[in-house]
Amino acid sequence: MKQMIGRASIRLEKDVYIRSSASIVGKKEGEGPFGSLFDMVGEDDLFGCNTWEEAESTLQKDAVSLALGKAGLKPEEISFLFAGDLLGQSIATSFGISSFGIPMFGVYGACSTCGETLALGTMAISGEHAERVVCVTSSHFASAEKEFRFPLEYGNQRPLSAHWTVTGSGAFVLDKERAEDARAKISGITVGKIVDYGLKDSMNMGACMAPAAASTIQQHFQDFGTGPEEYDKIITGDLGRVGQTVLIDLLKERGYDIGSRHMDCGIEIYDPNTQDPHAGGSGCGCSAVTLSAYILRRLEEKNWKRVLFLPTGALLSKTSFNEGKSVPGIAHALVIEGL
Repeated sequence: MKQMIGRASIRLEKDVYIRSSASIVGKKEGEGPFGSLFDMVGEDDLFGCNTWEEAESTLQKDAVSLALGKAGLKPEEISFLFAGDLLGQSIATSFGISSFGIPMFGVYGACSTCGETLALGTMAISGEHAERVVCVTSSHFASAEKEFRFPLEYGNQRPLSAHWTVTGSGAFVLDKERAEDARAKISGITVGKIVDYGLKDSMNMGACMAPAAASTIQQHFQDFGTGPEEYDKIITGDLGRVGQTVLIDLLKERGYDIGSRHMDCGIEIYDPNTQDPHAGGSGCGCSAVTLSAYILRRLEEKNWKRVLFLPTGALLSKTSFNEGKSVPGIAHALVIEGL
């Protein structure tokens, strides 16, 4: 049976199961609305390490170990590992998970990396190229600030449109068979394309990413012949409050009203009244830890039956920014259903 449908989507012939997952976050995230739901919360954002980058590597290593432990699996029982982060040459990943000895695909999709790893892992299993895979991604506020913005010691002012990079890592074990304790299933994928509206403000990434999210959602509806009413929630990764407004307006212009169903991980992960995240959270870890700790729990508890999960990414670098380039966006969508 042909699984590809429409221009950019896959309807799985056989569901792929999220067998287990794990979420580890920093102190600020642990003080937010989902604090009690995360598997581990660090009291020190260095996590016992000497550098921010080493701390992020530790996040990934611990998240993978915990996800494997929950599933009762050993590294040698995993076919492939799909992993990535925000840092140059994905060093949080390469130094974090090398000890597992699992054949690995390094993935970079900026803050959409969670969606990209899950999509690729699902395709590997659905295409019968793997039985089980692990997908993991991470971000860290301090390492991301150093990579993309200013050293923390600089103490620069942040505009209200800016995001706060989530310190956290989410890991997922995908399986071709439904285990008794499986959390949810993935039944469809829509692969996003790069969308660039020419925006250059790296302190307003929500506006930069929203057009890509709108493009992928519209493509998904067209490919699957569905609409917003098919989903209990349409969940973006880290558009924040500015990006959310842009996304809803763009889709209304195209005939889709998602206002009552939209949720953004970056908006939900922090308390705007007590934590001052400005526009909201961002980073590879934002959607990953929210999926593991909160979204899958809502599906397990039967509060939701089906969601469209759509991590979003801003494809910029220090070099492109300093050369005056715009900030392109991308978003990948997965249909995740309760069991």
